[in-house]
Amino acid sequence: MARWPWRWRVLLPLLLLHSSPVFAQEGQDNDPSTLFKRASEMMNLRKYDGSLGLLNAVLEVDPNHSEAYRQRASVLRHKCRYKEAEGDYSKYLELKPESSSVEKELSQLLQAQNALESAYGQFESHDFSKVLEYINKIVLVFSPDCLKAKLLKAKALLALEDYSSVISETGFILKEDEDNLDALLLRGRAYYYLADHDVASRHYQKGLRLDPEHSELKKAYFGLKNLLKKTKSAEDNAAKGKLRVSAEDYKAALAMDPDHTSYNVHLYLGLCKVLVKLGRGKEAISSCTEALNIDGELVDALTQRGEAKLLTEDWEGADMGIREALMRAEKQLKLSKRKDWYKILGISKTASAADIKRAYKKLALQWHPDKNVDNREEAENMFREIAAAYEVLGDEDKRVRYDRGEDLDEMNMGGGGGGFNPFGGGGQQYTFHYDGGFHGGGGFPGGGFPGGFQFNFG
Repeated sequence: MARWPWRWRVLLPLLLLHSSPVFAQEGQDNDPSTLFKRASEMMNLRKYDGSLGLLNAVLEVDPNHSEAYRQRASVLRHKCRYKEAEGDYSKYLELKPESSSVEKELSQLLQAQNALESAYGQFESHDFSKVLEYINKIVLVFSPDCLKAKLLKAKALLALEDYSSVISETGFILKEDEDNLDALLLRGRAYYYLADHDVASRHYQKGLRLDPEHSELKKAYFGLKNLLKKTKSAEDNAAKGKLRVSAEDYKAALAMDPDHTSYNVHLYLGLCKVLVKLGRGKEAISSCTEALNIDGELVDALTQRGEAKLLTEDWEGADMGIREALMRAEKQLKLSKRKDWYKILGISKTASAADIKRAYKKLALQWHPDKNVDNREEAENMFREIAAAYEVLGDEDKRVRYDRGEDLDEMNMGGGGGGFNPFGGGGQQYTFHYDGGFHGGGGFPGGGFPGGFQFNFG
C-alpha cells in the first residue's frame, strides 16, 4: 500500500477532526458548553491536538468564554507553545482579573519557558547534565507534552553516551508519532554506538523513506554503509593474504569515526593481527593496546600483543602478556559457566533500570505459582531464578560488580543457589501472595512457607 507523504500524515488527522461528526454536530447547534465539555474530555485523555481544535471552535462561537481561554492556555503550555499560552492567560485575566490560580499557572509557564531556553543554552555550552536537570525538573513538569524538550533530552543523553536511555526516551516519542524524523535519527545513532548496526540502519532507512533528502539521516546511513563496506574489504583482503592492503583498509575504517569505540575495538584487533603477520611489531603493539584500552578483558588482544612483543624481542613483556592472556581466558571460562542474569530476564546488557524492572515484573507474574498449578515445580524454579536475577540487576552496585565479572559467591549469589532467598532481605522488597503456600521442601530455606504470600514490587 502506498504511504502518504509525511506532511499529509501530520495534517490529515486535524483535517479529519474538523470534518468529523463531532464538528458537524457542534457546528450545527453552535453550543459552546458542549464543545468545551468535549475539549475537557479530550484533554483528560491527553489528546491535546483534538482538544485544541475544539477550544478554537468554542472561542470562534463565544470570544468571551474565559474558561476556554484558560483551558487552551493549559493545552498550549503542555505543548510548550509558550507565547500563545501566555496570550490566552492574559486574555483570561482581562475577563476575570485577580485570579490567583491562573496567575500561578502563568508563573509556571514562565518558569518552564525560561528553563527550556536555559537548557538550549547549556546544550550549546556542552553542559549536558545541566540540560537534563532543567528539562526533567522544570520543563517536563509544567509542559509534559513538550516535544522540543523531549528531543533535546535525547540529544543530551546521546552526548553523555547513555545510549540505552536514548533508546527508551525516543521510544516514547515514536509511540506517539512513529514517523518523527528526529527521534528516528537519534534512536538510530544510539543503536549505532552500541554497534547494533542492523537496527540502526533500519531506523535510518525508515526516516529516509519519509524524507529522502534529510541531510542528517543521509549522512548517518551512508556513513554506516561505508564503514561496513570498508571493514568487509579489510577482512576479505586479510583472508586473501593481501595484508598490506588489509592494514590500510583497517586504518581507513578506524578514521571514519574515532568515537565509535564499541565497534573500533574489533577494528583495532583486526589491524593488530594483520600487523603481527606483517612483522610490524611496534605498530601491532600500539593497535592491540588501543583495543585493550577499550576492552581490557579482550583475551585475543592480549595474546596478539604478546606475539607482537616477541617480534620486538621484548621477551619479558611477551611472557607477561601471554600469561595475562591465559589468566583472562581462565576467568572468562569461569564466567561463561555462571548464571546469565540478563538472559534469564530476557533483556540486553544495555537495558535501563526501568527496562529491568519491567521485565522482572512481567516474568514474575508469568511464573507466579498460582498461575502454574500444573507445573508448579518448574514455576518455583523459574520464579527463584527471576527473583535472583533482579536481586543483582535491580541493584546498581551489584549490577556493576556483576558486569565487571566479579565472583558471584562474593555477592552471595552463586550459580547453583549460593544461599539466595528471594523471599528474604537483600535490598529489594519481595512480598508475595499465594493462597496455597509452598509445602514440603520446595527448595526454599526453612522447608516451606505456610499460609501464603503476596506480590509487592518495591
